[in-house]
Amino acid sequence: MWTLGVNAPPTGWHDTAACLIDGTGRVIAFSEEERCNRVRHSLYRKPLHAARHCLDQAGITAADLDVVAIGWDTEQLYPRRFADDAEFLDFAVGLDFGDRLPEVVRVPHHAAHAASSFYASPFSKAGVLVVDGHGENESTTIWTFEDGAEPRRERAWPRTSSLGYAYDAASTWLGFSFLNAGKTMGLAAYGRAAGLAVESLVDLDADDFRLAVPPLAERTGRATAEEVKEQYDLTVAAWRERYAKIVGADAPAAPEGGLADDPKAVLVAYTAQRIVEETVTALAAATRKIAGTDALCLAGGVALNCSTNGTLPGPLYVPPVPHDAGVALGAAWTVCPPRERTREPLSPYLGTGIDGPAGSRTPAPDTTDLIREDLDIDRVTDLLLAGRVGAVAQGRAEVGPRALCRRSIIAVPDTAEVNTRVNAIKDRERWRPFAGVTRPEYGARLWERQEHLSRYMLGAARATDLGRRVAPGVVHVDGTTRPQVLHADEAPAVGAVLDTLERRGAPPVLLNTSFNGRGEPIVNTRGDALAAFRALELDFLVLGDALFRKKHEGSPAR
Repeated sequence: MWTLGVNAPPTGWHDTAACLIDGTGRVIAFSEEERCNRVRHSLYRKPLHAARHCLDQAGITAADLDVVAIGWDTEQLYPRRFADDAEFLDFAVGLDFGDRLPEVVRVPHHAAHAASSFYASPFSKAGVLVVDGHGENESTTIWTFEDGAEPRRERAWPRTSSLGYAYDAASTWLGFSFLNAGKTMGLAAYGRAAGLAVESLVDLDADDFRLAVPPLAERTGRATAEEVKEQYDLTVAAWRERYAKIVGADAPAAPEGGLADDPKAVLVAYTAQRIVEETVTALAAATRKIAGTDALCLAGGVALNCSTNGTLPGPLYVPPVPHDAGVALGAAWTVCPPRERTREPLSPYLGTGIDGPAGSRTPAPDTTDLIREDLDIDRVTDLLLAGRVGAVAQGRAEVGPRALCRRSIIAVPDTAEVNTRVNAIKDRERWRPFAGVTRPEYGARLWERQEHLSRYMLGAARATDLGRRVAPGVVHVDGTTRPQVLHADEAPAVGAVLDTLERRGAPPVLLNTSFNGRGEPIVNTRGDALAAFRALELDFLVLGDALFRKKHEGSPAR
């Protein structure tokens, strides 16, 4: 049995994705469409290329699929839009199924989010908290999952109680897209560092919460997509009005690059961040109480908020794809849960290989303008210790929005200035932070220990005195970093560099950020990596088993 899970139009209109599982629930391939079509967030685009990658990886065709599962109840949100499932599949996915049409299963959005987190986790039983902008009728839900039992939805809050909407309003007040919530989170750290006192905009009562905004009538019934959009617009407008009242301005006074120096901008960002932190902390405790277990899983777009995740006690698991792309995985697993779970968290390295989808015959890119050498880890380590900044593209890509060392830009973070240089290379705002990557044993010395969050760079942790001393380039203004730990040979080149640094007596820690230019998705294939290397002011590129440098640069000292 083959099941293709998708996040796809008309309901999944951003971060479209496809995931293929076999009859045992084993994940064969998973890709976000943006990695394939090179359009950030892949707005309004069907996951056709991602789906083809999944099929190619398995060596099957669309006609072999038994089920296509979508992580939304499309029939509620878009009633009577499609004549039949054939028309729906053509619009949503676009594959040619021939004469054998698969069954279409519509999985409620929060159910798909919850499944994507629990079944990817190492837990046999867990409470699952889903928090996002909205599903069909809800914005927050609490679930109990246990192996061998049907999932139970325990609690739900309507769209007007959306933490995602409150955060979207802050992001758009700051001049960002709602898809740039990570910038808002990074800016909020300046408020924490300054010890700002902010107005509390959430009332917590036992296992419930009520947001101070908006004063709108609740709409708890089933809604169409048009009604959901109307409610979103009204709610976000009310939140923006509240933020404007707090700071006495309708927009920042500084341009985007100078927002960290604008007290009003910092106050709005930190106010929104505190709403999320206070509420999610209370909801996490409620979820554990309701489910009767300390094991907690998070999912939904708000689960990308690393600062909030880092404040929660363990045991805690967040999957590498907690945002909407993850419902492709969750929808597939709702149809066919994993039969045998190894208690090892999901490997994120499920995407496209650097040579493109399995079985593809993409011609080798021209590299005559570059200097090519066989990969030598000692040479790469020399370059990094000499202050060079490079990139890595090896093996199958990681899934999710965090680069986990198979599609990464790396540097030695032994000075704060490296942060400035890498932000300039990527054309990012100078106040944006970076993550550090190391091995688990050394990570325990650099920052507060995290059980699972650091696998996927999804939790902020306070740096220790040693961490601030040896890796200032990855310590943010509030004293935290967003760490990643590499186990075994998950990312061979970066892991080998870390081991070589330790062998040489240097701190085995690197700055790690996504390999992409401004406004671009993370690189996917060999061609993407070479194009980005040429476009960015990088010093070297590890590409598969080769090391590339630009001809205008001198040979590195050995």
